[in-house]
Amino acid sequence: MAIAIGKSFEFAAAHRLYRPEWSPEKNISVFGKCANHHGHNYTLEVSVIGEQDKETGMVFDASKLSALVQEWVLNDLDHKDLVKDVPWLEGKLSTVENVTEAIWNRLSKPVKESGAELYEVRVQETGRIFAVRRRND
Repeated sequence: MAIAIGKSFEFAAAHRLYRPEWSPEKNISVFGKCANHHGHNYTLEVSVIGEQDKETGMVFDASKLSALVQEWVLNDLDHKDLVKDVPWLEGKLSTVENVTEAIWNRLSKPVKESGAELYEVRVQETGRIFAVRRRND
């Protein structure tokens, strides 16, 4: 029987929701104050799923999960501008939905190569706004 385990992380980043091909007026109309450069203290939750090891009782080593998230995600995002500083977000509007999907894409392969499968990525942008990407079962 598979079981999921997860960890929470935090990062601070700046961004702007703005389409350069649109007029400033249209950007403000669609994105409101988010059309201005601003920042958030994000919470990232990453869960992996797999079978429990009979000897350790663990699905996945939590310290290994921390190391993977640090290497593949946080080193690139923390205290950065999501629009200007993150190559794997280049060309994407930095909505919480797009950031969540991009994190999923970054972590899927390294997690699998480490012996588990990515189950869920949840990014909380503010106290009221978050996005979730979950494994398709």
